[in-house]
Amino acid sequence: MLDRVWGIARSLVIYHGQPTKHRRLRRLYSQFLGPGDIGFDIGAHVGGRVRQWRKLGARVVAVEPQPDCLRVLRFLFGRDKGVTLVPVAVGERPGKASLALSTTNPTVSSMSPEWRDSVSSLFQGVRWDRSVEVEVVTLDDLIARHGEPAFCKIDVEGFEAQVLAGLSRPVRALSVEYLPSVHDASMAMLHMVDKLGAAAGGYRYNYSLVETARMVSDEWLDMAGLTALLERLRPAGRSGDVYARLP
Repeated sequence: MLDRVWGIARSLVIYHGQPTKHRRLRRLYSQFLGPGDIGFDIGAHVGGRVRQWRKLGARVVAVEPQPDCLRVLRFLFGRDKGVTLVPVAVGERPGKASLALSTTNPTVSSMSPEWRDSVSSLFQGVRWDRSVEVEVVTLDDLIARHGEPAFCKIDVEGFEAQVLAGLSRPVRALSVEYLPSVHDASMAMLHMVDKLGAAAGGYRYNYSLVETARMVSDEWLDMAGLTALLERLRPAGRSGDVYARLP
């Protein structure tokens, strides 16, 4: 029990306890979200993004399957009519799946055994010590129920490709996590994004190093430019988020 309290408390400090970072996040997301827009937060965790998107006037669909994180989200946003809490995971097809939880580090809970195996050496001391069965829906399902998002954040610890596989048409803008340690898998996932956007004129890309809330490039890049940028940054070994937007 103490481990679970510690894990959630740690997340609350990281995602709600840094006012300077909050201002940077609002500047970052104001490129994609404004009053009345819908934002999908896939992997909402304890709601750090939810809070900042609401301050931009956006309506938020916060998707989170972890029971402990859901308790926090309900406490913080349960009375906010601009926030819809969806207690499910997102994947390629509807159904059920096992979510492996890390009690002391809930940010790395994941539905991907391959991802957990590949990154275990990066997270020294992290254990996935319990699991829960969760309902799975697709992004197409969420769009049908809640409307088309202006922006969709996907941060699901190695399960991003499966989430994207459940989306049949491009959204206006999105972000996905990139990990240098699993570069090949990350690039395969980014090519899924690129293929998805091709029918709507093609996505343009930028990159933000982990938790900096600042874009690395002064320009929005095509896939070739993004690939070159990630290859240049890859030796430093820092993860981050790739942002994609339609012209």
